[in-house]
Amino acid sequence: MIKYSKEVTAAKSQGRPIVALESTIISHGLPRPINLEVANEVEEIVRNQGATPATIAIIDGEIFVGLEADQLVRIANDDNIVKASTRDLAIICAAGKSAATTVAATSHIAHLADIDVFATGGLGGVHRGHLYDESADLTELAKTRIIVVCAGVKSILDVAGTLERLETLAIPVLGYRTNSFPGFYLTDSGFTIEHRVESAEEISKIWRLRHSLNTDDTAIIVTNPVKNQMDLKLHNEILETGLALATAGQVTGKEVTPFLLEHFHRTSKGESLRVNIEIIKANSKLAAEIACAL
Repeated sequence: MIKYSKEVTAAKSQGRPIVALESTIISHGLPRPINLEVANEVEEIVRNQGATPATIAIIDGEIFVGLEADQLVRIANDDNIVKASTRDLAIICAAGKSAATTVAATSHIAHLADIDVFATGGLGGVHRGHLYDESADLTELAKTRIIVVCAGVKSILDVAGTLERLETLAIPVLGYRTNSFPGFYLTDSGFTIEHRVESAEEISKIWRLRHSLNTDDTAIIVTNPVKNQMDLKLHNEILETGLALATAGQVTGKEVTPFLLEHFHRTSKGESLRVNIEIIKANSKLAAEIACAL
């Protein structure tokens, strides 16, 4: 079911480091035409660190690990590209449809393809005010051996609840040169991280020791805080108005996150877009460094 790009095929045959990249940020996370520009820049960042980029997506019912240039263009511009989580994979493939993969689906496919490192923007998590409403990202990472480099969880979520779930699911969280858990748009969500790491080599050592100790049934989350965060006052104002609009409009379930993210994009005067791009570039660079260290 999995097909590889020429570049990824060559990297696998030669035993070179590979970094998985999600495609949802291209199809749904960034506006056109900047989404394609960023996708190409991110892949080049990975290459410049000595690793091979493997953007993951479903095209016409086939799973691709690594996209050729024309496939990347299609993911960026085709209005019929849907978002696929893990539970959707077989259904979309059977129907011959095309989809961008979420954190959960990308992690799952990367693991099937024997790729150990995955770079994304921010994780999904527990939704505010909804105890049982949480992203499939968490449950997938609880059973998938992969290193996920991210900027924490999106600040629009219940950060405290998400951290509790990560602990319950025995998913280790590492702060890359920080003891503060990032909040995606924010460098510090207000919550601390117990375990701090200083280098890609240290993360590599932890990865290998987990296997030796038989504690490697889950993912490892490496949080890499954004350097130039959104203005805190502006962030909080946009979040409060967005939550109020969602409540008034009876926006619920999986529609809440895209609604709030779109609200940020519309009202932050380009700030949320700037931070989003900075995050994925920085995380891809760190992920490539980790893949090379492994």
